[in-house]
Amino acid sequence: MKAIPTEFQIDTLVHQDTYLVDGVLKKWTGPITEVFSTISATESYAPTLLGSIPAMGETEAREVVAAAVAAYHNGQGLWPTMKVGDRIKCMENFVTQMKATRSEVVKYLMWEIGKSLVDSEKEFDRTVEYIYDTIEDYKQLDRDSARFTKSQGVNAMVRRGPLGVVLCLGPYNYPLNETFALLIPAIIMGNTVIFKPAKHGVLLISPLLKAFQTSFPKGVINIVYGRGRDVAAPIMQSGKIDILALIGNSKSAIALQDLHPNKNRLRLVLGLEAKNPAIILPDADLDLAIQECITGTLSFNGQRCTALKVLYVHESIASEFNRRFAAKVDALPFGNPWEKGVALTPLPEKEKPAYIRELIDDALQKGADILNAKGGERTENYIFPAVLFPVNKTMRVYHEEQFGPVIPILTFRDIQEPLNDMAESNYGQQVSLFGQDIKTIAPLIDTLVNLVCRVNLNSACQRGPDVYPFTGRKDSAVATLSIHDALRSFSIRTFVASKDNAYNNAILQELLNSKESNFINTDYIL
Repeated sequence: MKAIPTEFQIDTLVHQDTYLVDGVLKKWTGPITEVFSTISATESYAPTLLGSIPAMGETEAREVVAAAVAAYHNGQGLWPTMKVGDRIKCMENFVTQMKATRSEVVKYLMWEIGKSLVDSEKEFDRTVEYIYDTIEDYKQLDRDSARFTKSQGVNAMVRRGPLGVVLCLGPYNYPLNETFALLIPAIIMGNTVIFKPAKHGVLLISPLLKAFQTSFPKGVINIVYGRGRDVAAPIMQSGKIDILALIGNSKSAIALQDLHPNKNRLRLVLGLEAKNPAIILPDADLDLAIQECITGTLSFNGQRCTALKVLYVHESIASEFNRRFAAKVDALPFGNPWEKGVALTPLPEKEKPAYIRELIDDALQKGADILNAKGGERTENYIFPAVLFPVNKTMRVYHEEQFGPVIPILTFRDIQEPLNDMAESNYGQQVSLFGQDIKTIAPLIDTLVNLVCRVNLNSACQRGPDVYPFTGRKDSAVATLSIHDALRSFSIRTFVASKDNAYNNAILQELLNSKESNFINTDYIL
């Protein structure tokens, strides 16, 4: 075992014994849940204790709901009525404090979820950039709204307003970036938020609690800990949640929606699972396609909703593709996240290797082979990626979103075969298309854009850049996330209108001149 660099060693356990409610970091003295890493810090394997978090329940759920509801105050609260410029100052204060926590957050990204040092640093830096870009887009939104329009004898000022109280539940695979892709637009648009961190990647939020507390008015952001059924369930049952913002599994999203007593009042902002395919056409550049498929299937061990989870290879090139792809997979180095050049890292879920093994065994029993020599090799916290071929529709790995290191490959003769499979799938997020003949590609693109929401030409599926819409069809998403779209997902168009006559116009002019209203105002931030 290689020595752990000093800067990444766990010297002090993080016992998170406070939670943020109504602007106070309140002391927790109740039951706790210990937080372990699947990464071992000793020669003989043993999970590493990182610290502990509160194991909260219905009492704390009611407490944070009350705080968020009071802060929103039926739209009359300080935060929803605050000037745009003042909300932006609060967010700028937060991100300034956040930047000071980089090394600590990055360290816990590695230990808690096994993300490589390079990718952990990218996640932190990308999140900071996302916040700044959101601020700039919000300024532009405000500039575009800072005017009156006139139509059919009616003057109107149209802006976007908050919706109320948001329950935010982020994913463990991007516990900072994707969580903040929900949190930041929800907060900056004037909503109040209850946030429960994911089951993995929870301690990395600890360094940010003080920044949340000191940057926003009380009750704007409330942070609780515990199992979803113990905390999120009673929060939804309260009926006080206006937006459910969740990145995760559709079963969880449906279960939470069903708990809300007034589902018709509940707005959904959901990023859910996917089974993104790659289609490799006969004329594809194999060097490019293989490299992009390696990235697409195994970046962060395939634990991404945007990962390539099934590969369709034309039968005429399947033999060469499979041979070269399997060799590339076997060449990927496995190690701890801080090791230089590491591509595969320990899995954060202790039960995941056994689940992946189940998928492999099921496929082998139904006619597949493991194409790579290392495929399926087990350690205490990992299972080496298995390239499975030929895969058919009776196999679990064809249907289930594996969210881990196993790669199913199918061949096709007629392009209609993968197209039909995509149409029948429960998911519709993205696809990767590899080829170069435009007469073949052109009609394919025209079909694929109606089956998924992003077609990646000769490149792996991905979320970014964050200026582009991130969404999906069917069970893969509800609403759209991107810097531009997320601000709209967490708000609603609202406006003040009056008939165009001298009496009303004089009042509007006086409102503008007095600057008494934060809504009826043509000032904006450059």
